[in-house]
Amino acid sequence: MALTPDYLIERRRLGQRVSFWRWMTALVIVIALVGVGIYASGGGEFERRSAHVAKLKINGIITGDEETLRLIHDIEESRAEAVIITIESPGGTVTGAEALYDALRKLAAKKPTVALVDGMAASGGYIAALGTDRIFARETSIVGSIGVLFQYPDIVGLLDRVGVKVESIKSSPLKAAPSPIESATPESRAAIAALVQENFDWFKRLVRERRSLDDAGLAAVADGRVFTGKQGVTLGLVDQVGSVDQARDWLEKEKKISRDLPLREWRPHGFPERFGLSGLARVSGLDRLANLMDRFAAAPETQLLDGVLVLWHPSAP
Repeated sequence: MALTPDYLIERRRLGQRVSFWRWMTALVIVIALVGVGIYASGGGEFERRSAHVAKLKINGIITGDEETLRLIHDIEESRAEAVIITIESPGGTVTGAEALYDALRKLAAKKPTVALVDGMAASGGYIAALGTDRIFARETSIVGSIGVLFQYPDIVGLLDRVGVKVESIKSSPLKAAPSPIESATPESRAAIAALVQENFDWFKRLVRERRSLDDAGLAAVADGRVFTGKQGVTLGLVDQVGSVDQARDWLEKEKKISRDLPLREWRPHGFPERFGLSGLARVSGLDRLANLMDRFAAAPETQLLDGVLVLWHPSAP
C-alpha cells in the first residue's frame, strides 16, 4: 500500500504527541520521587514548617562554627515547639563553646530545650549542655571535665641536637610567648596561667549558676575529672538518667509539649539533603549511596585548634 503524504504527516504528528507525553510523564515521576525523597530525609524544608519537636546533634570538636549557629537560629525561628539537643563531644575551644552556649540560651528563651548526653559531654560539650533547660544522660555517659587547657610543644632540645638555632627579634619579651622554639620564661608562664585561670573562673561561674551548686559542690566537680551520667546526677551535673523517651516525657509533663508531635532531626543544609537526594536514594533501595551523601553533607571542615581549650582529650582532633 502506498503511503500518502497526509498519512506521513499524521504519523509524524502522532509521534510528536507521544514523545511530548512521555517527557511529561517522566517529569511528573521525577518531581514525585524528589518529593518523596524530601519527606524521607527526615528534616526537609516542608516538614520544618509544621509543628514538631526538633532534634539537633552537637557532635565532635566544638569551634562555634557558623553553620551550627545558623542552624540553631533557624530552629529558633521555626515551628518547632521544643528542642532536644543530643551531645557527643569532648569539647573544643573556649570561645567556640561560649558562642554555642549563648546561642542555646537564646534558643531556650523561646522554646523548651533539653540536652541528651548520648556518649560524652565533656568540657566544652558540657558547656553546651548547660545552655539547655534540663540535662539528661545515660548511666554510662561521660560528663564533666570542668577545666581549661593551654598546651604548646617545646622543641628546643631537639633543635639543639640537630644544630639548629632560631633567632627572634621581638617588640617585647612576651610577644609570641610561649614559643616552641624558645624555653618558657617565668613571665610567659605567668601570663598564660593568668589567661587559663580567667577562662576557668568563667567556666566555674557557669556551672555554679546553671546547676545551683554551692562552694563545696562546685569544688567536688571542678577538678578536671570526668564522671558517669549516674554519678553526674548525684553530683548535680545532670538532672536525670534517661534517653529520648524520658526527655519527651519531661517535655510533656513540665512544658505541655504533646508526645504526638513528630520528632524531626535538623541537619546542616548540604546539597544532598537540600534537594532530598539522600532520601530519594534511600527509598530507591540505594542505602549505601544515601549514607555516603549524608556523611558528605555532615562532614565538618578539618581545622587545627589553637588558643585556650575546654577539651577532655587534646589529641581528639
